[in-house]
Amino acid sequence: MSTASTRPPAGRYGRSSDERADRTLRIVGAVLAAVMLALFGWFGYHYVVKNEISGELIGFDVSKTAVKIRLEVHKDAGTEGYCTVRSQAADGAEVGRADFRFGGEDTRIDRVVTLRTTAPGSSAELLGCRAD
Repeated sequence: MSTASTRPPAGRYGRSSDERADRTLRIVGAVLAAVMLALFGWFGYHYVVKNEISGELIGFDVSKTAVKIRLEVHKDAGTEGYCTVRSQAADGAEVGRADFRFGGEDTRIDRVVTLRTTAPGSSAELLGCRAD
């Protein structure tokens, strides 16, 4: 006894709806992948190439009315900009925030800045650096 095939003969009736859906999904997936790749490239370009000044917080020393922060700033020669730092108390409240300007022809600047606080700070944080 043989069993009858439930599939139509190959090539006789055109593509099945499953094959059409698979092809549509592949096209949509390829388009979305291309768009995502373009977005990642654009954001990467602007983050790496357009970032003319960057900083790193090396260390800090806390007192009752101020926080002394050691910053290392890397920038293009002749670029002027600023770095924003803040300090928080032990309970998480912000007790100080200020912008410190950096300019000149040096490409690497290592400077200690003093951030005045409204209460004793327990931390220091570099929020970011921006070119003018």
